[in-house]
Amino acid sequence: MNIKYLILNLIFCLQFIIGCQKSNEIKEQDPLTLVAQSAEQWTGIAVSKNNRVFVNYPTWTDSITYSVAEIVDGKPRPYPSEMWNTKRGDFSFYGVQSVVCDAKNRLWVLDTFNKQFKGVVENGPVLYAFDLKTDELIRSYDFPKENYFTNSYYNDVRIDIEREVAYITDSGIGGIIVLDLATGTSKRLLTGHNSVQSELDHLICDGIKWENSVASDGIALTPDYKELYFIALTSHTLYKVNTSVLLDSNATEQKVQESVEKVAEVPATDGMLFDRKGNLWLGGLETNGINIYTKEGKLIRLLEDSRIRWADSFAKNLEREIYFTTSQIHLPEEKRGKYEVYKVSMSLLDEMLSEK
Repeated sequence: MNIKYLILNLIFCLQFIIGCQKSNEIKEQDPLTLVAQSAEQWTGIAVSKNNRVFVNYPTWTDSITYSVAEIVDGKPRPYPSEMWNTKRGDFSFYGVQSVVCDAKNRLWVLDTFNKQFKGVVENGPVLYAFDLKTDELIRSYDFPKENYFTNSYYNDVRIDIEREVAYITDSGIGGIIVLDLATGTSKRLLTGHNSVQSELDHLICDGIKWENSVASDGIALTPDYKELYFIALTSHTLYKVNTSVLLDSNATEQKVQESVEKVAEVPATDGMLFDRKGNLWLGGLETNGINIYTKEGKLIRLLEDSRIRWADSFAKNLEREIYFTTSQIHLPEEKRGKYEVYKVSMSLLDEMLSEK
């Protein structure tokens, strides 16, 4: 055996060993990237096409510093201004529950006008739209009294940018609100239907019994805007309905109810979000997890990690990353740590699918 062959063989072996080491390092990389932490509880998260990150703080306590903030260098800055977050004057937030960015570079802020679940105050919930180019208010939307109740809690919102329609869940009194963004008119659907009602009176999370019963909460639009998925918080049944039915001005309440379809049994989740490939990202409240309901109809348990303490809301950016908040809702105050925002790459799902 000549010396040249031995050297080439040695080089090949070394390259193989180094390649294996790198492969193991990649596999052992932490799938969760910490984006920000807060001493105050947040629920909603939104990410713009320019990677601006926004969060909101619900008014579930007597005092919060901000209602809506932009995360800049890991720190919250009041958005769109300090004035909006002082809770004084005509233009200020009252009880924000969620924030959402759309592809038209708008930030949507859903205000429940229901602090600490003590009841909706006069004039009712409001949906605000901000232009992220100027950080100025574009428009605010009010709702007629027939579309909310005293104990309503407008929870989450999704925007159809093609038809200019907003879909909102009411987790206080189960129901779906459909808002025409051009005209400002809205209607309420599915009130009292089993698909928007809680199935359970508690969840077991981290071995802790969280006693509560919460109606329609998580909501998601398919990438083509043709179907709306939704689920009650204390439930395991995922439902969907064609948006064409929801938008049909001639459709009766009965027709809408008959159009609702059961999709699957899934782990309890708070928020949820479709990625661009049509996979539905879900929380896993009972297992500190993140789950995926694929476009092929398979449930994948993507992650289980003690840091995922109640994955609350989801958002995505253009770099195929999914962001989510941890709101620790199930934990007593004395057992809570910092509230956190994490992101996870969609490539993790790609890897899992390729292995199956």
